[in-house]
Amino acid sequence: MPKHGGSEVFRITGARQGLADDVRGRQRRYVISMTVRTLSVIAAAVLWNVERHVAIVALALGILLPYVAVVIANAGRETAPSLPSTFVPAPVRPALGATEASADGDTERPYGRN
Repeated sequence: MPKHGGSEVFRITGARQGLADDVRGRQRRYVISMTVRTLSVIAAAVLWNVERHVAIVALALGILLPYVAVVIANAGRETAPSLPSTFVPAPVRPALGATEASADGDTERPYGRN
């Protein structure tokens, strides 16, 4: 049963994510980033005397990742410009009983049946 007289169709894919889901997703991304940071600092400490170049890269990752994690965790609830429009015009359907007159005056049945 159409609520708006059948002339408006709304697309749910354009709706924003719920606040609880948004916060949960940002917390999950932050925890994952901090876990990677912790593992990189531990790897830097373990590899310092074994493979110094890898240890320096891991230490740099451990130093830079907290800033990146905070920026990513705080970036939420912005309007995404790439979302589709939430309004979709109703499709126009041809009438089933419509007939067309041919050039010689005969009438044709719909869909080419004679």
